[in-house]
Amino acid sequence: MPDLLKPSQIVSRLADHVIGQDDAKKTLAVAVYAHFRRLAAPAAGSVELSKSNILLIGPTGTGKTLLCDTLAGILDLPFVTADATSLAQSRYVGDEIEAILHRLVDRAGGDLERARRGIVFIDEIDKLKASGGEARASSGESVQHALLKIMEGAPVKLRDGRHLDTTHILFICGGAFVGLDHILSQTQTFGFIATTAGDDQRILDRLNARIKPTDLLEFGLIPEFAGRLPIVTRLHELTPEMLERIVTEPKNAIYRQFRAMLAADGVDLHVEPGVFRQMADLAIEYKAGARSLRGIFEEMMTDVMYAVPDDPAIRRVVIRSLFEPAELLPAPPPA
Repeated sequence: MPDLLKPSQIVSRLADHVIGQDDAKKTLAVAVYAHFRRLAAPAAGSVELSKSNILLIGPTGTGKTLLCDTLAGILDLPFVTADATSLAQSRYVGDEIEAILHRLVDRAGGDLERARRGIVFIDEIDKLKASGGEARASSGESVQHALLKIMEGAPVKLRDGRHLDTTHILFICGGAFVGLDHILSQTQTFGFIATTAGDDQRILDRLNARIKPTDLLEFGLIPEFAGRLPIVTRLHELTPEMLERIVTEPKNAIYRQFRAMLAADGVDLHVEPGVFRQMADLAIEYKAGARSLRGIFEEMMTDVMYAVPDDPAIRRVVIRSLFEPAELLPAPPPA
């Protein structure tokens, strides 16, 4: 792949669309770069260049799906998402997995070679954990086993009779993993590592915070499945400041979208900065992260979008609070 982006370029592109989560961006960028370097480099002698799938851990609404979707767009790769909960509830897991791969081929325009380089994101993977003899535990384990083969690489027969080799498909799994922090608190001490004054404390802190395979096993992933996800990174809770930036800064930010829509009708939209903080506070109260921001903004704009098409005299809209009506203003008189 002669035009493969460098990790720093991937991070820069991600930053245009995703606010914060710098560590996750860097880890994803390096992992994807290494993955496609493996595809581009022929095996040297007996050295086998194996694939490293990725596990993203973070609360809902922190950007796991957005990161993966944006990454696929940057790299111009077919991308599909799946829900592990739906897989666990299905009686025919193999058929569901085949359907996911068929959607990947559809996203690739039917091109099997392009689909073989695609990205599959499986969310809520933590819901597959085996725990305490619950009814779902056995089905969760069975889904983990079913996913093992395709994540490692295998030819899968599609409905149209063709076979899709999953060897080079990058699998990214995500989940909130509620309760993992408690496990980490019991396993974070590297007492066996002798430290000296010259050791870099940042590196030691990173080692202490690292999620280890044994942590995932204690959480409820089976050893073979955890082993298929060697790269693990965390996404952190969004702060109010980050939520404010999400509304306004990315290239496709919701504020930019509505400004563009109204500008097409010759109307200028201005939202006071305090309104974005009100949105952020509501999003935190809803405990849904960035997902709730669009709904809050859409609701705020409902009366505006209803009134503007009927009144050509409106040329400026000013919103000073979520809890006050918008000001619908005519064009200012000429100076």
